[in-house]
Amino acid sequence: MRFAGSESYVATDDLKLAVNAALTLQRPLLIKGEPGTGKTMLAEEVARALNLPLLAWHVKSTTKAQQGLYEYDAVSRLRDSQLGDERVRDIHNYIVQGVLWQAFTSDSPTVLLIDEIDKADIEFPNDLLRELDRMEFYVYETRQTIRARHKPLVVITSNNEKELPDAFLRRCFFHYIRFPDKETMQAIVDVHFPGLRKELLAHAMAVFFQVRELPGLKKKPSTSELLDWLKLLVAEQIPAAALQSGDDKLFVPPLAGALLKNEQDMHLFERLVFMARHNR
Repeated sequence: MRFAGSESYVATDDLKLAVNAALTLQRPLLIKGEPGTGKTMLAEEVARALNLPLLAWHVKSTTKAQQGLYEYDAVSRLRDSQLGDERVRDIHNYIVQGVLWQAFTSDSPTVLLIDEIDKADIEFPNDLLRELDRMEFYVYETRQTIRARHKPLVVITSNNEKELPDAFLRRCFFHYIRFPDKETMQAIVDVHFPGLRKELLAHAMAVFFQVRELPGLKKKPSTSELLDWLKLLVAEQIPAAALQSGDDKLFVPPLAGALLKNEQDMHLFERLVFMARHNR
């Protein structure tokens, strides 16, 4: 199996090389990059392109590694025992399979997405070291070992909110998705808006990269925010002229709330616009 990109996802050559390296090494693929650069979508598109089932584990701050393996529902068993339910005789009825269990026992290879691993406690990745390394784990309640029938392609995403342990990093193939240059961004937009007016797109792209280059922004607008903004521009039938300043000075574009997502950045932007207008 080799990943060569897809019609709905623009993958750079180095990203395709990283996916195929992880497939060859049979190691987890650790993907980092700015929020909104398509890390989660990558796993979805790889699964679609390779015609493999996708299993997704979206990590939260309260997520524990054990939940990805299995959980023993002792409360339900206690309730059923009080009600005299015959199911209590078989403990297997109260073992809830996690996504790793499902991936390991799948009849075919799968793509397993562990999304935003850095949201969890620092011990979370360490607790998965053995399972991801050996592709097996032990179920103490039923005294059975679950081994992977087929090694899944594990795609792990991180927004760099926390540093990951060295021992965990050593087991992964790492790739950082750089923010797209203007040519790549053009290709991404063409995939999502194939019929977009060229004049509108040219002005919108110029404004977008101008905003990204402003110093001091707390959160620079990402690819997903550009796509949202373009969708709004089309829906509201904003003319291309509305995205162009007559004197080439900085200005607040229409629907800027799609690009700037907090009040500090909006105030900074407005202040820079004010300064540009009064420094002519």
